Amino acid sequence: QVQLVESGGGLVQAGGSLRLSCVASGRTISSYFMGWYRQAPGKEREFVAGISWGGGSIHYADFVKGRFTISRDNAKNTVYLQINSLKPEDTAVYYCNADRQYWGKGTLVTVSS
Repeated sequence: QVQLVESGGGLVQAGGSLRLSCVASGRTISSYFMGWYRQAPGKEREFVAGISWGGGSIHYADFVKGRFTISRDNAKNTVYLQINSLKPEDTAVYYCNADRQYWGKGTLVTVSS
């Protein structure tokens, strides 16, 4: 069983940046595909970014457009999501996912215009 805890969300002005972290416990995530998803108010949860176990394969949703960067530190059992040039439409709860089956409780990102 894997427990995931996200952090780093908050209120930020448009154009600002945030770095989200996802710390895993319970077992190592070094062999897992890790992903970030988000759910905006009134909308379905959507994929944001994913990274393979070694970091050699990275995928982003089309809307990221170079503003987001996913990375991982397997030694720290942690995955990161750097978000730059934030837009109001990025407002959402951001969730971490491990192995496409374990979820964290999310961290709220609110972007003011």
